[in-house]
Amino acid sequence: MKKIIVFAGSIRTESLNKKLALYATKLIKTHDDIDAQFVDLADYDMPIYNGDLEDANGLPEKAGAFKSLLEDCDGFFIASPEYNGFFTPLLKNTLDWATRPHNDDNKNDKEPFKGKIAALAACSPGPLGGLRGLPHLRTYLSGIGTHVIPMQTAVGNAMSNLDDNGVIQDNNLDAMFNAEIEQFIKAVKVL
Repeated sequence: MKKIIVFAGSIRTESLNKKLALYATKLIKTHDDIDAQFVDLADYDMPIYNGDLEDANGLPEKAGAFKSLLEDCDGFFIASPEYNGFFTPLLKNTLDWATRPHNDDNKNDKEPFKGKIAALAACSPGPLGGLRGLPHLRTYLSGIGTHVIPMQTAVGNAMSNLDDNGVIQDNNLDAMFNAEIEQFIKAVKVL
């Protein structure tokens, strides 16, 4: 069985991207031999990365717990808002901490990103749907060894284009999102 972690780059209670991530989790769970788990980053509160803090105290407990989730999965799906044309500081900080070693000798660490498969999406109240932040996230993940599938989805006008369950109301865009999920699942099963 393949294991997939799904999370959003936002911890806001009514986050549109959290709703989209929950919808992605529901779609992923419909596939055989796939275990999908939604992870709320609100449950993994971490300090801003600081090398002095790391030297003094090691990896924070919540960072280690999140890193373990990534180490034990075959792929991950991220729905991230766009902040001024980039992905969120929360997401950057979370991923940065997850790249750090669990212990001083670094011998027992698994690779949380290298060779894993990722899929990306975004949504926003504006017409571009968070599209400008996705290339930066793709570059970041590729730089740490993650295989990011080619398809991505940006849901514009998400206040009216997502229902309360995160289901995309535009049929063509929903079909594109479903096709992205299919490509993601295929890549996770093959690689």
